[in-house]
Amino acid sequence: MKKIDASRRTFLRHAGVMSTLGAAGAPLALNLSALGTAAAQTAGDYKAIVCIFLFGGNDSINMVLPTDTASFTNYTTLRSQAPDSIALLAPGTAINAGAAAGSPARLGGVLPITPTNAQGRSFALHPAMGALQTMFNTDRRLAILPNVGPLILPTSKTQYSQSSHRKPASLFSHNDQQNTWQAFLPEGATVGWGGRMGDLLASMNQRTVFTSITAGGNAVWLSGQDVRQYQVTNNGAIRLGTNANGQVYGSAAVGAAMERIVQTTRGGHVLEADLSAVSARSMQAESLLRNALKPASDPLFGTAPATGNYSATNDPKLRYTDPNNPGTTISNNLAQQLQIVARMIDASGNASIGAKRQVFFVSMGGFDTHDVQNGNHAQLMARLSHALRYFDDTLGAMGVRDRVTTFTASDFGRTFTSNGDGTDHGWGAHHFVMGGAVRGGDLYGSFPVYGAKNTNNNNFDSSPDQLGNGSLLPTTSVDQLGATLGKWFGLSDTQLLDVFPNLANFSARDLGFMNPA
Repeated sequence: MKKIDASRRTFLRHAGVMSTLGAAGAPLALNLSALGTAAAQTAGDYKAIVCIFLFGGNDSINMVLPTDTASFTNYTTLRSQAPDSIALLAPGTAINAGAAAGSPARLGGVLPITPTNAQGRSFALHPAMGALQTMFNTDRRLAILPNVGPLILPTSKTQYSQSSHRKPASLFSHNDQQNTWQAFLPEGATVGWGGRMGDLLASMNQRTVFTSITAGGNAVWLSGQDVRQYQVTNNGAIRLGTNANGQVYGSAAVGAAMERIVQTTRGGHVLEADLSAVSARSMQAESLLRNALKPASDPLFGTAPATGNYSATNDPKLRYTDPNNPGTTISNNLAQQLQIVARMIDASGNASIGAKRQVFFVSMGGFDTHDVQNGNHAQLMARLSHALRYFDDTLGAMGVRDRVTTFTASDFGRTFTSNGDGTDHGWGAHHFVMGGAVRGGDLYGSFPVYGAKNTNNNNFDSSPDQLGNGSLLPTTSVDQLGATLGKWFGLSDTQLLDVFPNLANFSARDLGFMNPA
């Protein structure tokens, strides 16, 4: 909190340098979220963290797989139930082009990966993730964090069954666990850990409105105590009222009048003043971004059409190969979101933006795979793999790979057992971290033991890491993941303990997957 208070005092001292909009921008001066201080002028580095949230609860058991004999035997046994086996096939299994679309046989065998520290086992990725296999094995810019989930304290199976042992509230609930992942509290939380990191480092930015940015919808992860999340679309900034030429009904005068009206308060009503400030912030930010953003068709980000207007939907860079129908490509909305993130990162060095620390949020839906999992999950894995590869390639072309770190998150993992053609809600899950500063090509954390289900119940007594129906009991906390990212981002040990409320309960506060800053 001391850091935030200091930033607020600095803000007040430098209020005179905040805006070039004159009186029309006055409401913004009342809000630390709107514009930052001159501190950004002396900041010599840039870093960004990008959260990819997989809404619905990703079946990471089919995303990262142990392929040692004992693990793969139990996996195959438990996931081969009628009417539709969801067990992926062993490494080296040839693709059966005549098999049903989306079936494991049509996908072929899982793709082997070679962790530096394999923990005495062997591993593979989903067959639709060939791009990430290369990024892990060859490029070494992708790391895997096994069995991550929200935890208050380290928790064993015995402790899990004890009511006195503190556990996250409302486990296995979509909304509650989405919020717990992002803010350490169930539904109703208002401040997330991405936003809190933004609070503490926003003074490095010339304009703090560009600290916390979402291209994937509203996200509590981005909300700080001071910084507010700023929303963009795949096309860029959201325009309020006027067209690209500042006109309404073809008139610049009408457009200017409208902007003056929505930025002016006539009374002392708190809601009116807040609405005015939000409107003014939106208009100013859009005006700045309009000039700072390179077009999506720029070779850094996309493919300019031979004729006609650019279409992200048709851009081959932003289309992935359908794993269920090879030879066909599909538009990738996640890649489109990451395209605008890349464009925002590129614009961060523009004098009108002046950002040195940014947190971004993008998202995918469709991961609640209770049924028809084979075809649906293969599509999701192909889309995620392609989007990550596109983003890595783009950041490489921009020369900023080592300045941007991307990680996946999700409501929860899913059950080890199959319900017939899908999976049910779980807890722990495996996640990716990607970037030039990532110590890639390895596992960070203990990969869980996949046991056999008891014959008389759904428990997994042979595994210390599995609960009923084989749900994973997390061995790495979200606090530990976030703190490792936060340390790289520039937070002090004291600030990390402030942002991550459960971190003090864990002995390992740095998981080691980031190279020193």
